[in-house]
Amino acid sequence: MSHQIETHGNRAAALFARTDPWHRLGTTIEGEAFTAEQAMTLGHLGGWDVRKVPLSASEITSEGVTPLDVPGFATVRTNPFTQAPEALGVVGSAYHPLQNEDHAEFLNRLADESGAIFDTAGSLRGGRQVFVTMRLPESLNVGGSDRVDLNIAALNSHDGSSAFRLLVTPVRVVCANTQAAALRSHKASISIRHTRNAKAAVQAAREALGLTFAYAEEFEAEAERLINTTMTDAGFADMTARVFGTLDRDASKRAQTAERERVANLDRLWFDANTQAGIRQTAWAGYQSVAEYVDHFAPVRAKSGKADARALRLLTSDEPTRIKHKAWAALAPA
Repeated sequence: MSHQIETHGNRAAALFARTDPWHRLGTTIEGEAFTAEQAMTLGHLGGWDVRKVPLSASEITSEGVTPLDVPGFATVRTNPFTQAPEALGVVGSAYHPLQNEDHAEFLNRLADESGAIFDTAGSLRGGRQVFVTMRLPESLNVGGSDRVDLNIAALNSHDGSSAFRLLVTPVRVVCANTQAAALRSHKASISIRHTRNAKAAVQAAREALGLTFAYAEEFEAEAERLINTTMTDAGFADMTARVFGTLDRDASKRAQTAERERVANLDRLWFDANTQAGIRQTAWAGYQSVAEYVDHFAPVRAKSGKADARALRLLTSDEPTRIKHKAWAALAPA
């Protein structure tokens, strides 16, 4: 499946409380939220027992089979549907698995502290990546009317491809596009390496996420500045050129076609989209046009299920965030 949610027959290793930006990736349950325990059971994320197994190899020659020691380890889990052992990736000796239960326990404590509620959870790429998102209880209202929810996404990998990451992700409700403001005073993400001290680091990250509320205040202040700043059509064209760049005259026809399509989509969002109706001709609308393009219209390598592919990219790739950071920076005061 294009969304890469792990499935077995008609069962999926995913749990969703509502429909919003990345919730196209799976199915929803009744109610507004779920618990960490439900994520482990109903979402098929519990009991994986991710562990390290020494690697080995054999050389087969005319003289027979020679076993060989191989540096490193394979990460192995117990498949939640079949209960069979299953290799996920290759890691080094310093890598230490962080179980999904540890992932959920940390978020449970965070929920108790902040009032956040569980919103989505799922397994991607056959268990190699796991995500859980939580929604903070209070929304932001930019300009008194443009609602932005604040989410915390926790992402973990079991194949050594990335650290355990916590991301603060504001979501503009009117078009369900995620924000990624590069604020001056606060970081919007925390990464924790998979080592034996990972659990202690996760607890330290909980304290660091106390900055979440300060981040929300600064984000709202910056957004208010943008919504009170007029942007002309020429200003929007200049901003998008700074974000996406411009082509050389000798660029390929494919590149020229891609640029025309991008410009046409951005212009449509800026001039005509209903999602910008209440904020049109403001710098906030300029930023939102870029964010909406990245989340809902940017090209993806998928023959079908492109909306799913874009939703997956929001969770697992840094590229959407990089583009949004450039747009936000382009609108920062000189």
